[in-house]
Amino acid sequence: MAKIKILPEILSNKIAAGEVVERPASVAKELIENAIDAKSTRIILEIENGGRDLIQVADNGVGMAHDDALLSLERYATSKIHTDADLFGIRTLGFRGEALPSIASVSCLNMVTRDAASETGTAIQVEGGKIKQVAAVGAPVGTLISVRRLFFNVPARRKFLKSGETEMGHLAETVAAIALGCPQIQFRLLHNGKPVKNWPLTGDPLDRVAAVLGQEIRGDLRAIAGGTEAFSISGWISRPEVTRSSSQKIYLFVNGRYIRDRGLQHALFEGYGGRLMKGRFPVAVIFIHVPHDQLDVNVHPTKHEVRFSGYQAVYDLLKNAVLAAWSKAGPGPFQRPLPTVLAQPEAGLQKNREFPRPERAPDLAPAIASPPPHGAQPQTPTDQGPTFIAEALPGYESRPAETLFKAQATAPELLQPKPLSAAQQTLWEEEQGPAFRVIGQIHNTYIICESGEDLVLVDQHAAHERILFEQLKTAAEGKLPAVQNLLLPEMMDLGYKEAAILDQLLPELNRFGLVIEPFGGRTYAVKSAPALIADQAMGPLVQALIDRLADIGFTQGLEKILDECRILMACHGALRAHQRLSEKEMTALIRQLTRCENPAYCPHGRPVWIRWSKTALEKLFKRIV
Repeated sequence: MAKIKILPEILSNKIAAGEVVERPASVAKELIENAIDAKSTRIILEIENGGRDLIQVADNGVGMAHDDALLSLERYATSKIHTDADLFGIRTLGFRGEALPSIASVSCLNMVTRDAASETGTAIQVEGGKIKQVAAVGAPVGTLISVRRLFFNVPARRKFLKSGETEMGHLAETVAAIALGCPQIQFRLLHNGKPVKNWPLTGDPLDRVAAVLGQEIRGDLRAIAGGTEAFSISGWISRPEVTRSSSQKIYLFVNGRYIRDRGLQHALFEGYGGRLMKGRFPVAVIFIHVPHDQLDVNVHPTKHEVRFSGYQAVYDLLKNAVLAAWSKAGPGPFQRPLPTVLAQPEAGLQKNREFPRPERAPDLAPAIASPPPHGAQPQTPTDQGPTFIAEALPGYESRPAETLFKAQATAPELLQPKPLSAAQQTLWEEEQGPAFRVIGQIHNTYIICESGEDLVLVDQHAAHERILFEQLKTAAEGKLPAVQNLLLPEMMDLGYKEAAILDQLLPELNRFGLVIEPFGGRTYAVKSAPALIADQAMGPLVQALIDRLADIGFTQGLEKILDECRILMACHGALRAHQRLSEKEMTALIRQLTRCENPAYCPHGRPVWIRWSKTALEKLFKRIV
């Protein structure tokens, strides 16, 4: 008896569905791409329960006749390719003929379609891949496909679906990405009968970019363009200080197809020429056009990946187009070259291995602070080497350090009208000095100190982060955290997934004094902020909080989420590198640092200071062997 058998068609379609249909967003993507290929100018999506119960896509495209409608449900039946040459010159978004039969095999699918040459439309009902009914019906030109009970016959797949809100977030992001690449098409998205978004068709792609990503981003975008005889590129990229904590807002389109490509993302980063801070990602919408016969889209079942016959040319084209945009813009805020000693902190030590490395921060803790509370666990540093450069974050505007320190000095009682008590005295009042003496500042980033016979360098940004983090934590534990009402509320327009995250986060943000209220739809108004960071722009901070929560999710636990919020708030409110401080301000910073429970590390785990002992210095100068 033969051991190898040909699989039944229904089973093979289910296997294909496992490759093509990952979640409701995958179904919506395939159906929308078919509608685009059908030359539609209007596409309407109606979703129920995040797509678990219903995904319905209606278009005004060319539609199908009766026989074509039936054939479209057969595997590998397509009107888009006929020969080998067609396969290597794909001009449409879909081409394999797998999407419809794969979706139909794991759902209850209804199709109503009609082309201009037919007097009546065709209605087809499919359940689990089997055609149950075919009928002639009245219908406008175009196609309507309803997908219900996704994975009803594959329970192992259905149980891996997330909640309706989570799945709707993925689906809304998918639709938004496709809408970015098709400004000539109107998209309407509804969820549970309520409008989510309406993107009208437009002749200006920048209007669609602003409609999808938010009108507030429009002024922060810079156009890029470039091209050769074979390849061309166009699009928009954000200013270096307008960034996100993940790459989710980078949209790459090749011949109108939305793709994901880490190599092209790297070309984008290189084009910024060092203007981006580590761990930050720009907002970008980039359109790449190449000859169809030099592009292979038959790489992955979901068609999210492509291959170029001239990849290096595309890579260089993107990088140079971004570089050209910044060369025209002149020096940016992050273009200041770092001194050689900072750019390569250990270069001198590595050339002569007998030179001792400086001792690390934990050894210095007893010298400037009381021991940590019993049971406290030390954090583990994430950086290597003796020098650590503070990060600059988006939304920051320089202001006098004196103003900043005064704002910190009395929190959380900052807004109370009563006179300051002795315990609330400002940083400028004389009191017992810190455990080590401030000597000066180097590169307007590091505070040089002397502690006994040791030389100490303190990262001013990391130190101030630690101070703010602990003050925010203390304020949140109190009943009345100090808050500052904003003179004019800051308005924010968010995407569906971002709004869903913020809605879950609002009660906890209120505990910090960051009061945000819904303003209709997915628009929110920031009404007040913690007094410790009230002089900062709140929009970038809230966006960073949302991006971070999207990365770690809510399964990490409430305390982890609250700590992430405090860390980001402290980051946005802290002093920056390259900010000059007076001797009094440096002394005040060190004094506040010594009062922290864990002064050795910033909330991210980076060392706040490093130390060289007298013996280590004498060995470096060959005074002793």
